[in-house]
Amino acid sequence: MKVLVNIGKYFLMLSIVFSKPEKWRIFRVRLLNEIETIGIKSLPIVTILSVFMGAVISLQTAANMDSPLLPEYTIGFITRSSTILEFSPTILSLILAGKIGSNIASEIGTMRVTEQIDALETMGVNSLSYLVLPKITAAVLFFPIMTIFSIGLSLIGGWIAIVSSNLSTTETYVFGLRSFFVLGNIGYALIKTVVFAFVIVSVSSFYGYYTKGGALDVGRSSTQAVVISSIVILICNFFLTQMILL
Repeated sequence: MKVLVNIGKYFLMLSIVFSKPEKWRIFRVRLLNEIETIGIKSLPIVTILSVFMGAVISLQTAANMDSPLLPEYTIGFITRSSTILEFSPTILSLILAGKIGSNIASEIGTMRVTEQIDALETMGVNSLSYLVLPKITAAVLFFPIMTIFSIGLSLIGGWIAIVSSNLSTTETYVFGLRSFFVLGNIGYALIKTVVFAFVIVSVSSFYGYYTKGGALDVGRSSTQAVVISSIVILICNFFLTQMILL
């Protein structure tokens, strides 16, 4: 019963969030701030994860190529496919759900328990639109850029690992990257990324906004936001794969 109530409150929250901003100038300023907080400040962790995950994928592929029937360019092919289809859009989103989701839930939850949100509403400000809409917009706009950035770095990481380990040559690896390339897979990855970005920010904002109590409750809301966001991402990943790829 509580789950159904939360789902109803979640969709009610969204209907309020997507109301027209009262002052577009303030919205633009907050949007730029959120792009910096959610997107640009996440680039260092995206960079590190992408490079090393690409390296690990390529090395594991090379280590498991026991059959002589498999061509050497399979390393590049599998590295590219794994990165585009799953790692950059899905695994990275799960990791960012921990970083960004907990931050958003803590920020909004703290504003709730310290009555800052109540103060905004007393002044006649639509607190949901003011606080949440810039975050959702920033995430939906910047997450696809991070995904493309991640894909490129992951492929570079795979190339560095393979060439430095003398397991393949640059020409063979690049040939594998280009083999059987389907442009639609990029679209699939970007669609998933936009959906996951929306899920992370909206779910985290929901748990932060409806926090009750004190500092301990803010921590619980932050944990719930990360857990539920991750579960919803996995469920959405399953259905999006069925709808787009199959």
